[in-house]
Amino acid sequence: MEHIINTLIPIFTLILLGYFFKRIKFPSTDFWPLADKFTYYVLMPSLLIFKLSRANVNLDNTIGLVATALLAIVVVFVTLVVLNFFIKFESKAFTSIMQGSIRFNSYVLLAFVDSVYGDKGLVLAAIVMAFVIPSLNVLSIATFAIYTQKGNFSFASFVKTIIKNPLILACALGGLINYADIAVPVVIFKSLGLLSAAALPIGLLSVGVGLEFKYLHAVKSELLVSIFAKLFYFPLIIYGVGLLIGIDGMMLSVAVIYGAMPTAVSGYILARELGGDVALMASIITVQTLTCMLSLFLVIPIL
Repeated sequence: MEHIINTLIPIFTLILLGYFFKRIKFPSTDFWPLADKFTYYVLMPSLLIFKLSRANVNLDNTIGLVATALLAIVVVFVTLVVLNFFIKFESKAFTSIMQGSIRFNSYVLLAFVDSVYGDKGLVLAAIVMAFVIPSLNVLSIATFAIYTQKGNFSFASFVKTIIKNPLILACALGGLINYADIAVPVVIFKSLGLLSAAALPIGLLSVGVGLEFKYLHAVKSELLVSIFAKLFYFPLIIYGVGLLIGIDGMMLSVAVIYGAMPTAVSGYILARELGGDVALMASIITVQTLTCMLSLFLVIPIL
């Protein structure tokens, strides 16, 4: 228990510190959106390339891990569709429930796994990210297309999202360097190392900046459904699927931690652009991020 506390407290301290900086407008209101963009396009890709390119991991053995993550997403997605058939949530609200139940915050995931398992765990988390991010984008856009008649999916748009996603490209590049044993100049490698050191702390501060409490006065039952589905049901499903597929040890732990992560802040942007319930999405992101600290106390001891 002490190890869990020592892992979680620093992570959530940085998240809350980010929210504090937002409240006092330090260093400025315009700073944090730019910092978040810099983290997403420069710092996080540098971290992923740096770690994956030198990782001593047999990528062939990670097939079970990736399959576990993808199958769990499908199970949760289908479960929510069936649940909606009986409960009949308002269409816009359901898109937010779905996003809140299957998406994950990559900054929190990488920071937590790095704290618990170090470089080996971080590499496994990055491999999961490389495969699930495209899948989640497809399912999220499909949900909007079906339930709000907004958000069209095509193979061309799918390829475009992959090409434009710096995290996926960084995972692919880092994996290629590792697999092909490409010699990276020492200067470039050390530069990536310096950049990567700033990725997680600034990323966590940005998570805190993204918290929104102004919509919580209109808390709905949909919020509770999303919290339960993402923080409790998803990790339970991924644990069961992992056991059935036959993964264990660190791989199973990383899979469950991935499943137990709060939803992604990017879900708010998608809800705004494609006609979802923006207020509900903001509430889901905020409450899940804060509740995650408590739910992890229940999830981690079983690993």
